[in-house]
Amino acid sequence: MPQETPAESQAQSDKEMIDIPLENDGISAATSDPPISNVESEDVRSGRFLMQVVRLLFITLLVSVALLTVSSVKSTFDFNYATVIGLCIATTAVGVIVVVIDAMTPNKRIAGVVGIYIGVCFGLIGAVAFGALLDTVINAWEIVDLQTKMYLNLSKSVVGLIVCYLSVSVVLNTKDDFRLVIPYVEFSRTRRGVRPWIVDTSVLIDGRIIALANAKLLDAPLVIANFVIDELQRLADSGDKNKRARGRRGLENLIKLRENVWTEVSLQNFRVSGLSVDRLLIEAAKGDVLRILTNDSNLESVGKIQGVLIVNLATMIASLRPTIGVSDIVMVTIVKAGEAAGQGVGYLPDGTMVIVQDAATRIGAIVEATIANIVTTNAGRLLFAKMEGAPPATPASMAAAATQQPKEPHSPATHGDADARRNPRRS
Repeated sequence: MPQETPAESQAQSDKEMIDIPLENDGISAATSDPPISNVESEDVRSGRFLMQVVRLLFITLLVSVALLTVSSVKSTFDFNYATVIGLCIATTAVGVIVVVIDAMTPNKRIAGVVGIYIGVCFGLIGAVAFGALLDTVINAWEIVDLQTKMYLNLSKSVVGLIVCYLSVSVVLNTKDDFRLVIPYVEFSRTRRGVRPWIVDTSVLIDGRIIALANAKLLDAPLVIANFVIDELQRLADSGDKNKRARGRRGLENLIKLRENVWTEVSLQNFRVSGLSVDRLLIEAAKGDVLRILTNDSNLESVGKIQGVLIVNLATMIASLRPTIGVSDIVMVTIVKAGEAAGQGVGYLPDGTMVIVQDAATRIGAIVEATIANIVTTNAGRLLFAKMEGAPPATPASMAAAATQQPKEPHSPATHGDADARRNPRRS
């Protein structure tokens, strides 16, 4: 089997995330890594601020309602500082407990005004129902004591606020997990227009996405997840030279993408659970209706099983190569002799290997050959061609050609231990 070209070897190694040592990292050891890992999107910060305002407003209203309710039935002499302080401490403690329980609930997300409005409406309905039930109990028991009525009214107010708060919290934080069906209204996650791409680590390290961005071929915004940036940061801080070079290359490519005026890039924090970056990507894509852009064929297979739309960048670029069929004529430069007698080996501009019969004596020359057969392998296509009118090669001519061709350095991906060829995220 003929050897692969350097271009094919590089493409295959990029696709498999192979550790390829670079002659120069391109970044000195003193150069600091780009401060990207701690960047949060504006939506996340504004969402957290909105939730803090809602919680603070809830506690303030809880304390105010308690004080106003008690002061309305207490005399001036009974409503002293001790009563005020006691009510403030008690109601604040209740509010803090409710807020802490809500804050410890996982997978929190902030919605807009519509979600808050719907939550308040449900809370008020629940509060009115509880108040009506409590009034029925008061009338049935014929409670006329003002002190007892005061505490019952206070209970209605406090329970009403708690129900409103919990309703708002449930609507805001579970709107993507269930569908609230109202007549002709479906409260579910939808996207208008084209779905954004969430970019895998392998694509950023590969770097070919930069060329696509410069060519204006990216049809949607790019989403960079926080765990992808964290993985690049771990690679950039690794003690292994090869991993460190790949991590820094990925961070540099991310900076170039953000500086590209034709590409919209956003950094987002995803609150998803998973053991690997592959799993996190799939969960984030499913939750936010995104498409995954990757070079990992294994991730592509898992995504198909999970029902997530995944596009393999290497496959997409390979599909853009010119189509060559049998009987087509190609111009190719013979760079070395083949393994079989009389064969010459050349490469097309896209890296496809062409084996030309009776071209062993034409090393260094550009020949015109006709494609006779096409073989598809895991590494790509292999073209067999015949050079029209070429004299048959002789042992003497093949020996002379073999001694004249330069020796190629071994590909870094063809030696070393097996662990160096593995994807670092699975090592």
